[in-house]
Amino acid sequence: MQNTEKVQVMNLLKTVKGQIEGIIKMLEDDRYCVDISKQILSVQGLLKKANLKIIDQHIKHCVRAAFSEGEAAGNQKVDEIIYLLDKYLK
Repeated sequence: MQNTEKVQVMNLLKTVKGQIEGIIKMLEDDRYCVDISKQILSVQGLLKKANLKIIDQHIKHCVRAAFSEGEAAGNQKVDEIIYLLDKYLK
C-alpha cells in the first residue's frame, strides 16, 4: 500500500475508533437511541470507505504485479477480489 493511502486509511480507522468510544459513552449515558444509531451508521460509512481504499490499492498494486508474474497468479488475485466483493455486497 502506498504511504499516502496508508495514512488516509489509518486516519479513517482512528476516527472510527474515536466514534466507537463515543457510541459506548452514549450508551452508558442512556442517550437517545436514534442519535446512537446515527453514529453507528457514520462508523459503518467510514469503515466502508477505508475498506474501499484498501481494495483499490490491492487492485492497483498487488493484482497488477501478480499478472506480471503470470496468468495463474493474476487469476488468483482476481478470485480474491471477487470473494471480497461478494462479502462487501451482502
